[in-house]
Amino acid sequence: MDSIQQLTDLVRSERTALMSVAVHEGLTAEEALECVQDALCTWLGKRDREPQPAADQPPLGATLSTMVRNAARNWRRRHRRLKPHTAIDDEATLAASDANAEQLLDLAEDSLRLQTCVAELREVERAVVSLRLLEERSGEDVARELGLSRSHVDVLVHRAKATLRVCMGAPNCAQ
Repeated sequence: MDSIQQLTDLVRSERTALMSVAVHEGLTAEEALECVQDALCTWLGKRDREPQPAADQPPLGATLSTMVRNAARNWRRRHRRLKPHTAIDDEATLAASDANAEQLLDLAEDSLRLQTCVAELREVERAVVSLRLLEERSGEDVARELGLSRSHVDVLVHRAKATLRVCMGAPNCAQ
């Protein structure tokens, strides 16, 4: 089977899932289509350059989803566009959700736990988490705004993530 036929079959079988990944990352339908095409072309080129034994390859869907997600994030970075965030307490979001009451309750509890965990971070870590992760600003922008070095911002993000993982894993963050 030649590369064009493989690409055609791949597009037909995976396009809906891959488009939804790109749209979920905050792209329009047209931008998402370009990201999917870029990811498929990248995958075909990589496959031709670095053939791997079938046993060592991750599932194709997961590989392509990761490539599309990265392409979408790169697209947003290049165009200096943030991913739109939806708040958990937004009534329209909750009303449009397909989740049942138990799932919505779990989501609300997780949101409250995360807010509590973030509040327990040191002030500088809270600022870095807010700017770098929630507002998705570049490390250079965050460093400049806070008067820190870029590497210090990276260290603070790493430490804050580790602290938040531990806190979110605990049944009560205050413990």
